[in-house]
This record gives sequence, structure tokens and C-alpha cells, in this order.
Amino acid sequence: MNESMNQSMNQMNIAEPADEIQILGLECFGHHGVFDFERREGQKFIIDLVIGTDSRKAAESDDLHDTVDYGSLAMAVKTNVERDPVDLIETLAQRIADICLADIRALWVRVTVHKPGAPIETTFKDVTLTITRRQST
Repeated sequence: MNESMNQSMNQMNIAEPADEIQILGLECFGHHGVFDFERREGQKFIIDLVIGTDSRKAAESDDLHDTVDYGSLAMAVKTNVERDPVDLIETLAQRIADICLADIRALWVRVTVHKPGAPIETTFKDVTLTITRRQST
């Protein structure tokens, strides 16, 4: 980022670019949960991702290599959710965040894991966990 842009952003109180890529409603079938039947039978998990990035270089170059490739990212997340079962959606969400942040162009990520089939003995619509993680500095 050039010096005049830094000054402009500082004047507007913007710490970093506010560009976001969203992947919403990524359906996966996993075997996560603390109960044996969850591990055995599996269930649907829905993943929402919001990735903070700076899209200016990609906008200028019109080159996929200059941005977060959301198609590849979606497939990597889906593959990961559908293998290696864990007990808690907290663990799953962190694992997904780590996948997203492996791309240095992802400045931060917000991951929501939906578990609509959670084993709760009353009527409910959804159980979700949302975490936000940033690149390590």
C-alpha cells in the first residue's frame, strides 16, 4: 500500500481494507458430535464464510491469482468437514478458520458452523457457532 493511500485510510479511520468475500450455505455431511450415533450416522452441517481481503490488486490485474479463490476454498472446506470427525463444533470452526487463513490474502475470516440436526430434545431451528480469526502478525 503506498504512503498516500495509508494517509487516506488513516484519515478515514480505516485500519485495513473492508473488502469481503462471502460463501454462504456450504452444505457438508459430517460425522461430528459427542454421541456415538452422531459419529455413526452423520448429519448435515452448513458453513458460512466471510473472508476479509484487499481486492484492489485483483481488480486491477483481473487475475485469479491475485485474490482468494473462493471455488477452491469452498471445496477445501467441504472436504475437511467431511473427514476426520471431531466432538465439538468449536474444534471444527477453528479447523475451517485455519484453512481459510492459510491463504495470506485472507486477512481475517468469520466462520459460522450450523448444526441444524443437533441432538436437542425440543423444537429448534438451528444451532450455530460463529468465530472470527485474523492472520497472525
